[in-house]
Amino acid sequence: MSNAFAALPAVLHPKEEDIQMMLSARVQDGTRNSDSGMEEYIWRRRKDGLHILNIGKTWEKIMLAARVIVAIENPEDVVAISARPWGMRAVLKFAHYTGAQSIAGRFTPGTFTNQITKQFREPRLLIVTDPRTDSQAVRESSYVNIPVIAFCDSDSPLQHVDIAIPANNKGKHSIGLIYWLLAREVLRLRGSVSRATDWDVPVDLFFHRDIEELKKTEEEQAAKMEEAAATPAPVYDEVVPDVADANFGAPVPDVAAPGAEPVVPAATGQEWAAAPPAAGAGTTEEW
Repeated sequence: MSNAFAALPAVLHPKEEDIQMMLSARVQDGTRNSDSGMEEYIWRRRKDGLHILNIGKTWEKIMLAARVIVAIENPEDVVAISARPWGMRAVLKFAHYTGAQSIAGRFTPGTFTNQITKQFREPRLLIVTDPRTDSQAVRESSYVNIPVIAFCDSDSPLQHVDIAIPANNKGKHSIGLIYWLLAREVLRLRGSVSRATDWDVPVDLFFHRDIEELKKTEEEQAAKMEEAAATPAPVYDEVVPDVADANFGAPVPDVAAPGAEPVVPAATGQEWAAAPPAAGAGTTEEW
């Protein structure tokens, strides 16, 4: 792994967990088509015609993009855009944790160029989820000289894109993971998060959630709660003492406290010590 990331300092090298997460999220999966500008980021092509992206280049571009974002003094001058539904939640979470602005959904034409519009903005850096879906924002950024960071697939156009992060921008897990890694690295470079410890924000918060899936999970949880309430509580067999037992209900003798004189019970019969000696009884012989 050290040879693959020789261009980066040792501090910025990825851990094995980061690579496993990227492979699990299918970040390396491209499309069957490829753009001429993305050839240097493509590692190989499978037998079924699907292009595989180079994860090493993806990690290097994430580190470069994070350093560019940190260089912006005011975090609100960074705008993250996603017109694709899979990236809307990731864009909102990225803006929440890094202090940037976000545009989730349809991009209003003239946001960067027409000062009359209510949503007019003048950012210093633009982060785009898909340069083809968000082509209007990329085109307007070129008019006002705004640098663009874009998540580019194997068939994404690189026109007006300054930093291309090769990644699968069509999967919700891939998009969420890339935004999570980018936000974590930005916070690490700012000093908000330590590199010695893991970030306490789970990556699941950046994943897109369908309303139907949420309804299914809620219904499953409600069904489990109903089943738990319907099942009767377990009954344990208790041993009940027999009332006819002679010892049942007998008073417990008092126990003398340590150091106290023992309590002598009162005699119910004749006291032998107070009885007079019998007539004619002789004295005991002394040995």
